[in-house]
Amino acid sequence: MPALLYLLAACNLVIGSGAFGLTGILAPMAASLGSSVATTGQSMTVYALANAILAPAVMLRTAHWSRRACLQLALALFAAGQLLCALATSLEWLLAGRVLMGAGAVLTPVAAGLAVALVPAAQRGRALSLTFLGMSLSYVIGLPLTAWAGTAWGWRVPVLALAALALLMLVLVSLWVPRQLAGGGSGFGDLRPLLARPVVRRTLALTLLYFTAIFAVFSYIGPVLQALNPMNAGALSTTLMVFGLAGVAGTVSGGWAADRFGPLPTLRLQLAGLAAMMALVPVTQGLPQAMVAVFVVWGVCGFGMMAPQQIRLATESPAHAPLLISLNASMLYFGTALGAAVGGMGSAWIGLRELAWLALPFALAGGLTLLTSPSMETRHERPDPTG
Repeated sequence: MPALLYLLAACNLVIGSGAFGLTGILAPMAASLGSSVATTGQSMTVYALANAILAPAVMLRTAHWSRRACLQLALALFAAGQLLCALATSLEWLLAGRVLMGAGAVLTPVAAGLAVALVPAAQRGRALSLTFLGMSLSYVIGLPLTAWAGTAWGWRVPVLALAALALLMLVLVSLWVPRQLAGGGSGFGDLRPLLARPVVRRTLALTLLYFTAIFAVFSYIGPVLQALNPMNAGALSTTLMVFGLAGVAGTVSGGWAADRFGPLPTLRLQLAGLAAMMALVPVTQGLPQAMVAVFVVWGVCGFGMMAPQQIRLATESPAHAPLLISLNASMLYFGTALGAAVGGMGSAWIGLRELAWLALPFALAGGLTLLTSPSMETRHERPDPTG
């Protein structure tokens, strides 16, 4: 794999840690800003919506920039947003910073498009897995470190540190990414023809549906785990870390499997595994080891679907890969927000223990998009036997 992919993975580690690290320091942040934890937690919703709406817009506006310039802009926006959050004296300023961060997270699809362009078609899965490994590691490294530093030294310290790391990534990108790498070339005129393609629509619909299913449960994962099998804080933290490690394994194995067997067969197996785990979650009440095992398989399947999904889009139109992957990220964040809303209503309706059963129909609906995929996609995705 090209060495540049490791730098892109490090950038995604910073992006992921900054995006989701606030979840571990919401309480001290809310107290400092004179807000409630629930209200301050809406900073995650603001970030998700800003990313879903602004990142594709930034991608379209910078279509003909060099990829280095796009990465530089993204890291500058993200660092500025982090700095604004760290210096915020009110909830309004915090949310403004999160909007900037959401726009700066356009780095992730730009990096994915660059990864696709740097390797042969038969290695796209592994290249995307490596690039997104940083995002998976942010759950295992970034979140615990942010929570620990925020508890030890105050919530502003880790937020400032992440702003500094984003600036460091900006310097490294400026030094190491070749100037001559062209942009994706996708302007507003390219958007409608791309969305007219059935494969593109079905791929985006699958991302929306399976992220809705996942986050209907994982938006409330702590209470769900406690409802199934009450545990102390240490056991809960360990369980969440194990899930994060399962996500790392899924990210790596998903890319490998997509290269080896093709994206569509890989996705069918992963989605079937995810749906099966959703069906099993409620029956693990009183069985803590079984519960952990179910969520480990859930993590491997759920995280593993990212690379095959992006390969489908990149294969459909390699020249427009950054824009398509940015649209896929928008569906991811819309699904996250919709899942949180579904889970919130469902927890009051059927309770936390059975919440996974409410999420299951969304996963099954996602499966329908794979069953009806056109035969052309199967031809596109057939692995290269020489790879």
